[in-house]
Amino acid sequence: MIDVVALLLPFFGLILIGYVAARATGQPLEALGWLNTFIIYAALPALFFKLVSRTPIGELTRIDFILGEIAAVYLVFAVAFLTGYVLRRNSFEDCTIQSFTAAYGNIGYMGPGLALLAFGEKAAVPVALIVCLENAAHFIMAPAMMAMAGDDARPKHRIALSIVQKVALHPFILSTALGFACAASGQQLPGPALKLVDYLAQAAAPCALFAMGVTLALRPVKRIPAELGYLAGLKLIVLPLSVYLVLSLVGDFDPVWMHTAMLLAALPTATNVFVISQQYGVWQERASASILIITLLSVVTLPIWLYVISSEILPPDLFP
Repeated sequence: MIDVVALLLPFFGLILIGYVAARATGQPLEALGWLNTFIIYAALPALFFKLVSRTPIGELTRIDFILGEIAAVYLVFAVAFLTGYVLRRNSFEDCTIQSFTAAYGNIGYMGPGLALLAFGEKAAVPVALIVCLENAAHFIMAPAMMAMAGDDARPKHRIALSIVQKVALHPFILSTALGFACAASGQQLPGPALKLVDYLAQAAAPCALFAMGVTLALRPVKRIPAELGYLAGLKLIVLPLSVYLVLSLVGDFDPVWMHTAMLLAALPTATNVFVISQQYGVWQERASASILIITLLSVVTLPIWLYVISSEILPPDLFP
């Protein structure tokens, strides 16, 4: 367990440094804009390209893995939505944001660095597949759900076009597609270009975690939602179990792939959930509070999950 804590300390330490820096300097949240731009448009795409392009193409075609992982995520999404809509009588729009709170993990900012450090280079492919394709699913689901709720008054064809553009042109998707192309062709970038990619990729995790700490510090807790109790449980406990059960049922995967998927599922809620809530003007203060509190709770739950995974308390495949 001490090894697990030592592994996680740098990650939560970087978040804490960002949090303290934001509190100490008094800079507004808007000052983070260019760092976020660097992370989303340069550092993380470089990391995903690096991971995918250096992987044998045969390992990149496990459609059963990514479909099973996304199915497990949206199983939890559906449970959160139905709990809010049927049992608590919340609005369709509120339930949509609540469902993302329970199912949308911080896989982009925290996932790659943590999984690679915990499981080594063998985690590269499942990380890239999960981060890119799960994000693509969320990019599709968010506007689709809000259109169903009536919060998006645009014509349906414009909504569909917007979804296609957002998915097809997102830097994560483009960089992963380019990585697939390099892996399939066997061609690599010239040496100087590869060195630039390496520099950018090395900056991804530190910058992303620092930015996450700043974001958490500058979004104060004003309204703690009554739903937080079950949303936190779904995100931090049920979602990793859902991924474990569904992937065990779907197929036989390398233990590192299973462990990586469970670890990414155990991460706290993504700050993108607040961005979605802000975009549609729905559940904003409560989304901000939920992200902060679930992130704080993950300081306890994430080491436990990593210990359970690394010590193989749960077998790598429940149905071998």
